[in-house]
Amino acid sequence: MPSKVALITGASRGIGRGIAVEVAGVGYDVLVNYAGNREAALETKALVEGAGRRAEVCQANIARREDADRLVQATVETFGRIDLLVNNAGIAPKVRADLLEATPESYDEVLATNLRGPYFLTQTVANRMIEMLRAGVISSPRIVNISSISVYTSSPSRGEYCVSKAGIGMMTKLFADRLAEHGITVNEIQPGIIETDMTGPVRAKYDKLISEGLTPIRRWGRPEDVGRAVAAIAAGHFDFTTGAAIPVDGGFHLRRL
Repeated sequence: MPSKVALITGASRGIGRGIAVEVAGVGYDVLVNYAGNREAALETKALVEGAGRRAEVCQANIARREDADRLVQATVETFGRIDLLVNNAGIAPKVRADLLEATPESYDEVLATNLRGPYFLTQTVANRMIEMLRAGVISSPRIVNISSISVYTSSPSRGEYCVSKAGIGMMTKLFADRLAEHGITVNEIQPGIIETDMTGPVRAKYDKLISEGLTPIRRWGRPEDVGRAVAAIAAGHFDFTTGAAIPVDGGFHLRRL
């Protein structure tokens, strides 16, 4: 029987790499998408292969529709199927600007990668999945969107990022509703404070906040924490769940007195 295949955007480093390795651990071959860092993508490829699965890399900037279409086509041509799409690729604003000073250019750049890109990539992949289901090529396709605690947490110095992630939350519900009739589940993972390149510049700030109890579980999250949540969905443990937002945040989402 052919192996199931996962297409993971932004999989060269950080959370994306953690997802790729954990998904490989539950039996998926992986298409490792990267925007610019091919060397890092090849490192992820080697880790997936070390877990006993096949991996290939493909450069594509999902903010560009033509790149996203090429990414899907490359996955199908390489593996013959797509069983799992993980919308993970995301960027932060280049400059953390006050909400009253943020620029339309920054807004457009962040939204293009973090929301518009995944929205239309999901549309394209969903249509391919429906075709493959009808042809009997795949049997249990799944889509996972990686959002953030920024879905509901205000950060006025990076408003465009918060808006983009809030949009991912609604996008998850929309596609979950539309695709349920085809047996395609769509769920969302909400990572909290995760130790990655993106959070590196604010390491000292969050070290202090975490030690003071910002999160009930007093440690940084790790990419593999998010990866294991995605792997549980990929393995079929949540096949009666769709449109859900699953926090992987050390308990940050709890309202506490």
